[in-house]
Amino acid sequence: MQEIDMPTKYQPNEVEAGRYDQWLDAKVFEPNANPDVEAYSIVIPPPNVTGKLHLGHAWDVTLQDMIIRQKRMQGYDTLWLPGMDHAGIATQAKVEQKLREEENVSRYDLGREAFIEKTWQWKEEYAETIRKQWAKMGISVDYDRERFTLDEGLSEAVRKVFVTLYEKGLIYRGEYIINWDPVFQTALSDIEVVYKDDAGAFYHLEYPLADGSGSLRLATTRPETMLGDTAVAVHPDDERYQDYIGKTVILPLVGREIPVIADSYVDREFGTGVVKITPAHDPNDFAVGNRHQLERINVMNADGTMNEKAGKYQGMTREDCRKAIVEDLKADGSLVEIEEMVHSVGHSERSDAVVEPRLSTQWFVKMAPLAEKALANQKTEDRVDFYPPRFEQTFSSWMENVHDWVISRQLWWGHQIPAWYHKETGEIYVGMEAPADEENWTQDEDVLDTWFSSALWPFSTMGWPDEQAADFKRYFPTNTLVTGYDIIFFWVSRMIFQSLEFTGRRPFQNVLIHGLIRDAEGRKMSKSLGNGVDPMDVVDKYGADALRWFLATGSTPGQDIRYYPEKLEAAWNFINKIWNASRYALMNLDGLSYEEIDLSQVNNIVDKWLLTRLNETIEKVSRNFDKFEFGEAGRSLYHFIWDDFCDWYIEMSKEVLNGDDQAAKLTTRSVLAYALDQILRLLHPIMPFVTEEIWQNVPHEGDSIVTAAYPKVQSQQMDKEAAKQMEALISLIRSVRNARNENNVAPSKAIDILIKADSQETQEMLEANGAYLDRFLNPDHLTIGTDLQVPDKAMTLFFDAGEVYLPLAGFLNLEEEISRLEKEADKWRDEVARVEKKLANQGFVNNAPEAVVAKEREKGEQYQEKLQATLDRIQDLKA
Repeated sequence: MQEIDMPTKYQPNEVEAGRYDQWLDAKVFEPNANPDVEAYSIVIPPPNVTGKLHLGHAWDVTLQDMIIRQKRMQGYDTLWLPGMDHAGIATQAKVEQKLREEENVSRYDLGREAFIEKTWQWKEEYAETIRKQWAKMGISVDYDRERFTLDEGLSEAVRKVFVTLYEKGLIYRGEYIINWDPVFQTALSDIEVVYKDDAGAFYHLEYPLADGSGSLRLATTRPETMLGDTAVAVHPDDERYQDYIGKTVILPLVGREIPVIADSYVDREFGTGVVKITPAHDPNDFAVGNRHQLERINVMNADGTMNEKAGKYQGMTREDCRKAIVEDLKADGSLVEIEEMVHSVGHSERSDAVVEPRLSTQWFVKMAPLAEKALANQKTEDRVDFYPPRFEQTFSSWMENVHDWVISRQLWWGHQIPAWYHKETGEIYVGMEAPADEENWTQDEDVLDTWFSSALWPFSTMGWPDEQAADFKRYFPTNTLVTGYDIIFFWVSRMIFQSLEFTGRRPFQNVLIHGLIRDAEGRKMSKSLGNGVDPMDVVDKYGADALRWFLATGSTPGQDIRYYPEKLEAAWNFINKIWNASRYALMNLDGLSYEEIDLSQVNNIVDKWLLTRLNETIEKVSRNFDKFEFGEAGRSLYHFIWDDFCDWYIEMSKEVLNGDDQAAKLTTRSVLAYALDQILRLLHPIMPFVTEEIWQNVPHEGDSIVTAAYPKVQSQQMDKEAAKQMEALISLIRSVRNARNENNVAPSKAIDILIKADSQETQEMLEANGAYLDRFLNPDHLTIGTDLQVPDKAMTLFFDAGEVYLPLAGFLNLEEEISRLEKEADKWRDEVARVEKKLANQGFVNNAPEAVVAKEREKGEQYQEKLQATLDRIQDLKA
């Protein structure tokens, strides 16, 4: 045997150490820039520079890396562009927390410029951490093109988009009710609000009529906002209140007279049909207030405390104010009832604070025209295809019901809004650059929502707004976006409408949606539950390839995946199996070079079968990769490698390699080397490290498996008939082995074996492969024929092409054998009944292709024959 430089056991840390740097040094991840081949591009969903990557990120980049590695091997001019997101509020919150804990200062103590400098330092530190984690995962990005959402090129794109939308009337500034985070003191878009069930109450109140003629009863869940009430409303068609419309009521605790108005917004069927109207603290009330020219009275500060308009409650938190007002309402008799209940309350996605609807002047994007364009595009050839397709409905539903997007944020870290206000006139100027007389203008202090810049990511990273930029012309639109279903609203939808608006094209052809990673109990991983898993810890223990195999094959598109350490153990075992099979192959190649590999003389049934199975596997894996069905691709690979290649082919190859036929040895070595090479190439997109390590030892051409050609189906290598015969041979060997095992007959004990072949052809095949039968069955006497006399008191087995009789009277338990055969007979009865039911279905017989119906009839006949043979054997044994 040949000496090889591979340890006896797979050690992932040794295999992976230094390999990524070698790839980078060799520049194998860079596009090949060949204009004669098709381009294929992916932009990475930019992780936030707020900390380390989690398992979800590892899953996301693994799927992208698999796609781009396969396309690179298939000869495409591939670009996978990396980058990171400044992440606005999330990053600012982290830096502010660090400043408080380490320096006991706030951003206001530092000032805007110094704070932003501190945040850039944070960004550099965490960006480097992310790059190291990417390296450990083996992701094949082109770092020369790495982008950041606040770098100059992307900032120019952001300004261009803002200015253009403003000039088109699609960006406007106005006073509206927005979602307000009182902890971070910034506006939130609708999709940054998370609804949770909280304990609350309906507070039923009496508002007395100013003329003393009675009162109106209404209910509220937020009595603290009543201080800003400017009306009560009833439905204009509600007969109960026709005489009240136009009168006034006295606002309890405040004493202000407010009108009774009629508005169709009011639901007559809910409660008493009377509602309080607080235009500064409720979005629906805001709309009612606009229709009736009501005053807007804001009674809260930005931090959620009560302001000077709250009177004696000024300075209280909204929660304390609520308690105080309830007590005061009880005292003056205005509180009629407290009805406790649980209701859905909006919380800030970032701070978890209860969101406050707040009257505020903000910048908005007018969404209706943009959404219409995005929906219309889905009916064209330039549509975006979702995988799985059901997520297109998620996208469409959001677009059909979208609200105007509040894009201003009361932060310092981000793209400062390119709008200036004249210090004397208040005139607004929006432009790419500051006004010429900048000293007379003040720039808007707010920054843009982080999703505003990341919505431009697929084209801003390619050089847009320079539409002549080489990368923009070559690699945009991109091909595939990989992301989780939780940010279809936040990001995917916004990229689509911004791309259509500014480039006239979809941003990507495909969107592959994956789920979330959950713990073994199905719970979402979170800090509060303490069930999170650091992917780098997993890599340290099992290796990146094992983690990637688990992530790649653990679920179907769109579905969640559960994390089980046992699955990582199984992944490591699979790689170790490949490692040991490779060691065997390499030790038995006898110095075979790549040029000496010769498949022209393949005539051994085992070699023909393996090459057929290899090409069937190539077809299945390629087809499932194209559909992003990586779990199915993985199952095909696993079955072929573990069962066909390792358990059968390698074992059978020993018969030839230990023999004296030199020509046969060369052919088997060639098949062994070729098959191993193809297996490694098929596996490489999923397991890049170990496949490169082994491939460097296998006879090959080229410098790296990264740029080696991906396998294609070679139809001339496929011999379906030989494969069918080999499957019969395997079925025979497996049947006898199982029988030995069930009856505690050691493999080393020679036994008599009689094989009844179902045809002369099968008999000849078995006789031609007698060496394999001798090796794997250990027969004392072997008899093969088509018309054999069944011996008395023998065990009867079935295989794909006949029956096997084992005269084991010396140690066969007759009753157990009869019992086994009766179960076998039941199985064949079920199969016969299933086929008969199918053939009795006229719909199937009349509509199915004739060949399919014929195949079913043939199966029925075979099952009937097996049933009869089994019944005959039972009768013989009972005789």
